[in-house]
Amino acid sequence: MSTIDTSSQNSLNSILDKLGVKSSDDAAPANNDQLGQEEFLTLMTTQLQNQDPFAPMENTDMIAQMAQFSTVTGITDMNQTLNGLAETLSEFRIATASNMLGNSVMIPGNYARPDNNGEIHGMLDLPSASGVTSLAFTDKAGAMLHSVELGAQASGLVGFSWEDIPEDILNSGEPVRIEAHVDFGKGMETLTPSIFADVLSASTGDATTGVMLDVRDYGEVRAADVARFR
Repeated sequence: MSTIDTSSQNSLNSILDKLGVKSSDDAAPANNDQLGQEEFLTLMTTQLQNQDPFAPMENTDMIAQMAQFSTVTGITDMNQTLNGLAETLSEFRIATASNMLGNSVMIPGNYARPDNNGEIHGMLDLPSASGVTSLAFTDKAGAMLHSVELGAQASGLVGFSWEDIPEDILNSGEPVRIEAHVDFGKGMETLTPSIFADVLSASTGDATTGVMLDVRDYGEVRAADVARFR
C-alpha cells in the first residue's frame, strides 16, 4: 500500500491552510456547512478524473480555483463579522436612547423654557469677533420680556443666562423666544443661539439617522446634532 511522505503532507496542509481550507481534524464534525481539506481534495480529484485528457486543466486554472475558494471563505467570514458588528451597534443605540431620557440637550433654536431652577441658559457660537452682542427675550406675541447686553466678544463660544425670571413667566407654561444680535463689522445681524431643551422620548433610529430624540418645542432631532446634554 502506498504512503504519503510526511513532509509532502505537511507542505500540502500548509498550502491549504493559507487558502482557508481546514483540515479534516480541525473541521467540526457537527458543522456540514464548512468544506475541509478532505472534502476539498475529493472535489479536486473528481474534477481531475473527469477532465478531457486531450485538454487537461492548466496549473494556473487549478490555482485560480483554489484562490476563488479562499476568497469565498473570506467573504463569508467577513459577513458574519459585519452582522455581529451591526447587532452591537443596535445595542449601543438602545443604551444611548435610554440614557437621554429625562435629560436636557443643547441644540440650535430660538425657543427656550426655564429649567428646574427657574433659569434659562444658552450659548452663542461666534464665527468671528463681534463688536456688539446682545440678546432679546420675547413672548409669543413679540413683547419684550428681558434683554442682555454682552458687549464686544471674541470669536468662539459665549454663554448667556437669564436667572431672575418673574413668577408670571415661570407659571405661564409658554416658551420664551430668544433672538441674538451681533455685529461682525458689517452692521447688526441676527444669529441663532443654542439653548437647552427637554428630551421627551427617544428612539433607536436606524443606521442612517442614528438615535432620534423627541425634543420639546422642536420635534425630532438627531442625537448626533446635539452639542451637549445635562
